[in-house]
Amino acid sequence: MSDSKPAMNTADGGPDSKPDPEGAGGDGGASSEQVNIKVRDSEGNEVQFRIKKKTQLKKLMDAYCGRMGTSVGTYRFLFDGNRINDTDTPESLEMEDMDVIDAVLFQQGGIECSPLFLFAPVSCRC
Repeated sequence: MSDSKPAMNTADGGPDSKPDPEGAGGDGGASSEQVNIKVRDSEGNEVQFRIKKKTQLKKLMDAYCGRMGTSVGTYRFLFDGNRINDTDTPESLEMEDMDVIDAVLFQQGGIECSPLFLFAPVSCRC
C-alpha cells in the first residue's frame, strides 16, 4: 500500500536495513516505474527511498521527517537548488535513479520592520 520504502544509509554508504524485495534481481534494483532517491542533510547523512515516479514527493518528505523524528515543516527540500513542492513528482522533476534531494533545516525568526522601529535608537536593517 505504501509507495515509498525508506532504507537508512549512513554517510559512508553502509545500509542499516534489509534491501527492498521489489528491487531484487534485474537492472540494479530499479524498475522503470520506480526510482531510488537519496535525501541528504547538511551533515552528509543520507536516507534512501524507493518511490514510484508518479507519486507526489510530499509522501517522501513526510516519511523523511517521520524517520528523523521531526515535525513536518522542519525541513525544506531542494532538488538541483530549487525548492520541491508537495505536488511535485520524480517524473515532473525529471529525476533519475540515485538523484539526491537536499534536506535543509527551515529557520524561522529574525526581525520584522514595523513603524515602532522608526523611533528606536538602533536602525532596522530590512
